[in-house]
Amino acid sequence: MAKRSITSLTAAEVRGKRVLVRVDFNVPLTKDGRVDDDTRLRAALPTINALIALGGRVVLCSHLGRPKGGPDPKYSLAPVATRVGELLKREVRFCAATVGPVAEAASRALGDGDVLLLENTRFEAGEEKNDPALSRAFAALGDLYVNDAFGSAHRAHASTEGVARLLKPAVAGLLMEKELAFLGNALEHPKHPFVAILGGSKISGKIDVIEALLPKVDALLVGGAMACTFYKAMELETGTSLVEPDRVEMAEDLIERSGTILILPHDATVAPGMDQGAKAHAVKKDAIPKGEAMLDIGPDSAASYARAIQNARTVLWNGPMGVFETKPFDAGTNAIANAMAAATKKGAITIVGGGDSASAVERAGLASQMSHVSTGGGASLEFLEGKLLPGVEALNDA
Repeated sequence: MAKRSITSLTAAEVRGKRVLVRVDFNVPLTKDGRVDDDTRLRAALPTINALIALGGRVVLCSHLGRPKGGPDPKYSLAPVATRVGELLKREVRFCAATVGPVAEAASRALGDGDVLLLENTRFEAGEEKNDPALSRAFAALGDLYVNDAFGSAHRAHASTEGVARLLKPAVAGLLMEKELAFLGNALEHPKHPFVAILGGSKISGKIDVIEALLPKVDALLVGGAMACTFYKAMELETGTSLVEPDRVEMAEDLIERSGTILILPHDATVAPGMDQGAKAHAVKKDAIPKGEAMLDIGPDSAASYARAIQNARTVLWNGPMGVFETKPFDAGTNAIANAMAAATKKGAITIVGGGDSASAVERAGLASQMSHVSTGGGASLEFLEGKLLPGVEALNDA
């Protein structure tokens, strides 16, 4: 069901009002406390600027990292406030409290167009428990609510789901709206041929996505170590590759049911270990040596996958083809990224489903050449599996 977004808000609804905005500012920090990668901060700028333009008083909240047992200075959002201010080219006030009288006073001290960033939501013990009292405390910080944190929408936390039930209207931000539109259209109204590429280490993490996509795609290309569990189901030698023995029967069933739609790599790049790239070599899928591991799809598979992608009209990618952080085992993943960039130029809708795939296209310098790079790894997966995302469900219907 479509959700209301900030594009439906009028100046009369926003001007002079405190807008509590849940953003995803979970960014890496350097040892000296500066923002190391501001991709997620930039992704939130359109929503923040739109609310400023409407005369809103913007109150931002986000989590950062996984602090344990309460506040921890190394997970403070203070340096994030500085960087967001630089990107917005305006002052972003920082409140050292997340909720309570100090935070409420800071929110009420804002003027039209002002921006405030609250301290880390996970400094509050009730955040991840979706504590009703904490949800009420968040609701006291705004007059309306915007969720622009797709990457956290699969979690029913106080700042994502609980507060959205209390503070109305509760609408999607521009980034959230874009995520739902691209991923939703890919699932419900794809242009064909529709090709999905799934990689990563384990079939167990992707089984629900495979089941959801099989009836909808024209081809499902498999890469990464998860291919080895399928190989084991075909009674092929997998050497020292990562295999999930408890998923072999499931893999066998998928092969039988999928017909020609599920496509496995027909060659592999193998080596004795990840640290022995100089010994990497390509072998056919039925010739993996006993003492070596598959660490990437092979060059023939990379080329055939690239051809399938370039002939597609909708392409969805989640999961790398190999150990993409280490050369030469990044070749298959880079081939996918380059093929998707080429497909985009030809008019295809290309969607990268967050997580390692998003990191891979960023590393390759190709993120801007995709139709959409999702900001949510786990959220993207659950959405593609057909699961309801609590942070989305709690928003007002369009």
